[in-house]
Amino acid sequence: MEQNNKECKSVVDGFQAPIKKAIQFSPPLYRQRYNFVKDLVDKHKPRKVADLGCGNALLIRTLKCHSCIELLVGVDINKNKIGSQRCQLSPYFGDYLSPRELNLSIILYHGSVVKRDSRLLGFDLITCIELIEHLDPTDLADFPQVVFGYLSPAMIVISTPNVEFNPLFPAVTLRDSDHKFEWNRKQFQTWASDVANLYNYSVEFTGVGEPPAGAENVGYCTQIGVFRKIGAKATESCLAGQQEEYVYKIVYTISYPSLQQKEVRKYALVNEVYRQVQNLRRGYAVSLKILQDDENERLKDSGLIKFSGPVFTELEKSNIEKSPKPFSYGNKFYVPLERLFAYPKVNRLCDNVDMMRALIADTMQLNRDGSAVKVDLHDDND
Repeated sequence: MEQNNKECKSVVDGFQAPIKKAIQFSPPLYRQRYNFVKDLVDKHKPRKVADLGCGNALLIRTLKCHSCIELLVGVDINKNKIGSQRCQLSPYFGDYLSPRELNLSIILYHGSVVKRDSRLLGFDLITCIELIEHLDPTDLADFPQVVFGYLSPAMIVISTPNVEFNPLFPAVTLRDSDHKFEWNRKQFQTWASDVANLYNYSVEFTGVGEPPAGAENVGYCTQIGVFRKIGAKATESCLAGQQEEYVYKIVYTISYPSLQQKEVRKYALVNEVYRQVQNLRRGYAVSLKILQDDENERLKDSGLIKFSGPVFTELEKSNIEKSPKPFSYGNKFYVPLERLFAYPKVNRLCDNVDMMRALIADTMQLNRDGSAVKVDLHDDND
């Protein structure tokens, strides 16, 4: 934690007196909360994650890079706020060049977190980050029935301000004008334990935002409860038996490219094969003195080009060196498909040589028997 060196001032009877220093967290407190969730995802590898009260969807943007997640859902009562984040959640060009292994869908819903929607059944993790303090007494009473009782995910994370920390701030009122309450640690832990017992969950308490030296007794600035469902998760048959209830309105939905999609796999494979073919062609051309002699320094004695990228393991090097070598005939350069298949990035994108041939045949030129990729040996760009 860092503290601001500038003291805040107050005026009492015309006398200006120093008051508490403004507390600054590093990283910022909101980022510490999101990093806490991120670490949980790294540890437990949930497949389906929902963020209730997602606001500007920053947590969803943080989690979308996790390869284990296949469905990310955000729900918020403020339609304008979540709708403004569409461009931040769309796939980038690099997501097509290097697609995910698994599918990923992101859906943002407009709706109240205390309304039942069966599309959120069967989730592995539901997060409620700085949410419950915005609920009025009626909604707070309904919240456990919906989230713990109806949705009943494998894990729930709830964070909320710790009011015991507030006196350390220059202002001691509620941290946000929309907060209906702020609990101390005993109040939160009593509420959380009662809910956990009622709905068959265990709960552990922790937090983020450590207090400054000398004020350790106030606890974390943000208190967190991590709830885990006791016993087996709901079966698919049980979920199928639930009556469908669709009350949320879809604001935004997007699917990311993945290797599960044939056209995406094909696109990624063609790009990787082309890259490897051009690397091999340049190396072969250098060995024939077609390129400038100073390019020779970039080659190993084996004829493999040294280029930026992952370092091959000894086994990968061995598999490459054992595969059929590229060759030229006239002004054409040929790379056997078996050679290409020996490269790890190509191997990852197809199960065998026949599959590779089928995926690239209508995009890349092959020799007569389809056993090698054929390109011009000379390239004006060299």
